[in-house]
Amino acid sequence: MGKPVSLLTSICIAVVLILLISNVFFIVKYFGLSKELNQNKIALETQKTNQKVLDFTKLFIDEVLKANAEINFDTRLKLENAVRGLNDQDILTQWQKFTDSKAEGEAQLEVKNLLETLVGKIRIP
Repeated sequence: MGKPVSLLTSICIAVVLILLISNVFFIVKYFGLSKELNQNKIALETQKTNQKVLDFTKLFIDEVLKANAEINFDTRLKLENAVRGLNDQDILTQWQKFTDSKAEGEAQLEVKNLLETLVGKIRIP
């Protein structure tokens, strides 16, 4: 027959097994939380982008669409900085089409296109 396993050896084996099981549990938990963190980061970035787009849209409506007079230089500069701050090439391109408009009809069409582009950029996380 074999040697009997001592109590100390049995306790050591049990502790090692418990530690292995707990390590597996924490590794699984870590990867789950890491995935959740990445999803939250993406949602936060989407929310920030949405807020910037909405802020610019409100500024555009207040300063351009509701304007009773010609837009002054400071307002144009504020709008230009705001649109560039969005860091979105589609919106910037559409903005430039609007600002480069020569006739009133063309400008009206480009305003509609700009607003459509802005609304299209808003994403629900």
